Amino acid sequence: MTREKCFSSLDNNAIKGHVLAVMQATFSDAELARYSRQLLIPNVGIEGQMRLKKSSVLLVGTGALGSPAALYLAAAGVGRLGLVDPDVVDVSNLHRQVLHGEPWIGKPKLESAAARLREINPHVELELHRVRFAPDNAMTIAARYDVLIDGSDNFPTRFLTNDVACLLKKPLVYGAIHRYEGQATVFAPHLGGPCYRCMVPDMPPPGSVPSCAEAGVLGVLPGIIGSIQATETLKLILGIGELPLGKLTVYDALKSSFRSLRISRDPHCRLCGNSPSINSAANAETLVSTACAASRDEVPTITTDRLREILSGSFDGLLIDVRESHEHAVSRIDGARLIPLRELPSQLAELPREREIIIHCKSGARSARAVKLMLESGFTRVTNVQGGIDAWLAGQ
Repeated sequence: MTREKCFSSLDNNAIKGHVLAVMQATFSDAELARYSRQLLIPNVGIEGQMRLKKSSVLLVGTGALGSPAALYLAAAGVGRLGLVDPDVVDVSNLHRQVLHGEPWIGKPKLESAAARLREINPHVELELHRVRFAPDNAMTIAARYDVLIDGSDNFPTRFLTNDVACLLKKPLVYGAIHRYEGQATVFAPHLGGPCYRCMVPDMPPPGSVPSCAEAGVLGVLPGIIGSIQATETLKLILGIGELPLGKLTVYDALKSSFRSLRISRDPHCRLCGNSPSINSAANAETLVSTACAASRDEVPTITTDRLREILSGSFDGLLIDVRESHEHAVSRIDGARLIPLRELPSQLAELPREREIIIHCKSGARSARAVKLMLESGFTRVTNVQGGIDAWLAGQ
């Protein structure tokens, strides 16, 4: 499509000589053809498309939420996208992380993401940060972008992304997913709204909230929530619509329903309140390595290699699997007794205290909580399997 054809399809009120001059100076024929349908939208047009082209967005994570958000922002013509992710593509990512495909398994997610986004829109500039978003680099990385998007899957990074956005006075587009439910909002105290800490003041106890790796997630769910994040980001850049400041959108896939929850700005918030005590990206919450690392480190642990040695000998103890029955049906370690973690407290009285007990789950987090529970209940010979059945199967 030529400039003239695209131009002639615009609203008559927009057909001005200076607008055509701006189009010719700013956008190539290829760009005008690409964005032609978007240029027709009221409150977007040439000026809005220019805003998008001059804007920059940082996505913290290119996984489940970052995938749809990055795809749609690139397609919309955001000029510069920063991607932060230290991980490699795993086969378990593919059912929900639509940026990546099988040929990229074992390769850096950033390389996979960049290749796909360049296919979507070669006019977008990509900046790749293959590092963990951490207190010692987050402020420097984030300072160069207009909007931050939280696509993380753990509490320390969520706190960090929030704190950095607040300290730099940049809007944070938040999203989270769990099984069949997702939520999204915009945190921006400098625009009059609350921050993430107003909703979640303190770090949840280690391992108290299961990750996607433990709880699972419906593959299409992050597509919905990530798309909402992309939408709110475009609204921020374009300066259109009503921002959900103080409003958390919650989507329930099983009920096919959306609902809104109010989030009030907390005057006592340690970050954005009237007398803030947090003035650095490095603080008690952001310096925690992972949401469940502490629970794993506090209990006796063995590797799956050591477990194989024990089971191949004259083991007269008890191997317990604390996953759910549907997980056990898919894969199991021979000889393991299934006691889901939620049922364990009621069955402690039936377990032999004098025998050695080894506990495993999917990745080691739930089993660590089980070991801690049993130690606190007076058991003395209880051990956690590091990496759980995932590590067991990987070593076969």
